[in-house]
Amino acid sequence: MNDHMNNELGWMLDEVVKMPEARHAILLSADGMLRAHSAGIPRDEAERQAAALSGLQSISRSTSEFCDPHETPWQQTLVEFVGGYVFLIAAGPGAYLAVSATETVDMEAVSYRMQKLVDRLGKELTSPPRQDIGRQGFGSSA
Repeated sequence: MNDHMNNELGWMLDEVVKMPEARHAILLSADGMLRAHSAGIPRDEAERQAAALSGLQSISRSTSEFCDPHETPWQQTLVEFVGGYVFLIAAGPGAYLAVSATETVDMEAVSYRMQKLVDRLGKELTSPPRQDIGRQGFGSSA
């Protein structure tokens, strides 16, 4: 990820964490790559969390039949800890927005603010597919 992209989107994520009791926000791709992070979380930690949250989202999607035996699209994952919450939502094709907050945060307000950010930014928050995947051998007759 280039730093220009990180800086460009990072300030937008800072808007999400301006509410009381919100801690950090990260934007990640479906394959766990960090796209951007809010100012309060170090880049190394944000990268580690992006990888973990990608797996969490994948697991969440695979348990949809537990909710309903019919096709049930994933919308949000909420994980509760003694010290707070992690919210994870879709932010466009192949992109996810995650926010962490303390245990006293207004959970509805966090979800609303996350959705508004995704709505407002639209294509800005999408993660294009990697261009190098599947190219090797493409079109070859070997």
